[in-house]
Amino acid sequence: MKIQTLISALVLAASGSVFAQAPAVADPTATPKIDQRIASQQKRIDQGVASGQLTAKETRRLDKREAKLVANTAAAKADGTVTRAERLRLKREAKNNSHVIHKQKHDKQTAPVAAK
Repeated sequence: MKIQTLISALVLAASGSVFAQAPAVADPTATPKIDQRIASQQKRIDQGVASGQLTAKETRRLDKREAKLVANTAAAKADGTVTRAERLRLKREAKNNSHVIHKQKHDKQTAPVAAK
């Protein structure tokens, strides 16, 4: 009888610790990959300006595209949940922006580099 009680107590204690350590629920509005990509692409634009690979007009256009991506990300987060479809749309927009940045940085247009 004592052994059954001991086993029951051990099982109960073990199962209680499993439930006590339940993983925290992930933030449904978190978009760390998109946020990192936005920062990375802005860095690429800034580097293109510094090196003279981007003209002022190209920079304005690229900054507008990035601002639109930031606004779309905020709009997706506004209702409290970023759905799979919204994530895919944001990912596609970020990918398209990345291609445009590459294209503009590697075209034959250059801006004069300011003297330091």
